[in-house]
Amino acid sequence: MIMRKPGAWIFALNSVAFGTLLFAFPLLAQQNAQPADSTSQDQSKPSENNGEKNDPPIREQKAPNQGQSPQNDRLFFVLPNYLTVENAHNIPPLTTGQKFKLVALGTFDPIEYPYVGVLAGIDQAENSDPSYGQGFKGYAKRYGAAFADTTVENFMVGAVIPSVLHEDPRYFQSGKGGFWHRAGYAATRMIITRTDSGKHQFNYAEWAGSAAAAAISVTYHPTQDRTAANAANIWVTQLWGDALSYEIKEFWPDIKRKLLHKN
Repeated sequence: MIMRKPGAWIFALNSVAFGTLLFAFPLLAQQNAQPADSTSQDQSKPSENNGEKNDPPIREQKAPNQGQSPQNDRLFFVLPNYLTVENAHNIPPLTTGQKFKLVALGTFDPIEYPYVGVLAGIDQAENSDPSYGQGFKGYAKRYGAAFADTTVENFMVGAVIPSVLHEDPRYFQSGKGGFWHRAGYAATRMIITRTDSGKHQFNYAEWAGSAAAAAISVTYHPTQDRTAANAANIWVTQLWGDALSYEIKEFWPDIKRKLLHKN
C-alpha cells in the first residue's frame, strides 16, 4: 500500500472494500448452507486393504524456489498478491532471500507503474504539496515521491523487519467459518502474525515497519511536510490501508470463485 495523505484515493479504496465485503457476505452464507463434499466422506471410510484406515492426504504448499514458481493470485485479477497463502498446511518458512524476492516481485510488478501514475495524477489535480508545482515537472516529482513511498513501505513491512525478527510476512487465509468470524480473523492479523517457526506473536513488522517507513518518507518530501505530525498521519493511514488489504485478501478467493462461476 502506498503511504499518502488521506484523499480521493482513500475514498476509492474504501468503496472497493465495502463493495467486496457486501459481495462476500451472501456468498459465505450460501457456502455455509451447502452439504459437505462427498469426497471428504469417502476419505473417512476404512480401506478394504488389510482392514486399515486411510489417512486423509495432507495438503502441503511449497515455499517459493522449492519446486514451483511464486504464487500470484492477483486481487481483482489485476493487483499483485504474492504474500498471501490459501489452504496451506505444513508450509515451510521463507528464507530472507525469498522474503525480499516476493516483496520485489509485488513492488516492481508492471501494474504498479500505472497505478502509481494514477495516484500521482490525483495528487496533481488536488494540488497536494503545492511546492511541487504543476505541469510535467510537478507530476514527475509527485510520481517519484509516491513510488519511493511504496517501495520503502513494502520492503520495511514485508522484508526488512520480518527478516530481522524472524516473522513470516505472508497473510494466511482462514477460509473457515461465517462472514463475521473471518472478517474478525483478518482484522486480528494486524496484531497477531506468524513467526518463521510457525508460532504466533505480536505483529512487530506491521507496526514498526510502517512507522520506520513513515519516518523515512518525510525526509524527502517537501520541507513543510517534514514534521512529526505528518509522519504520524502517514503511519496511521498506512495501518488503515493494510488492515483493509487483509480483509480483501481473506475474501478474494470466494469472490473469484463466484465471478468465475466455480463451486
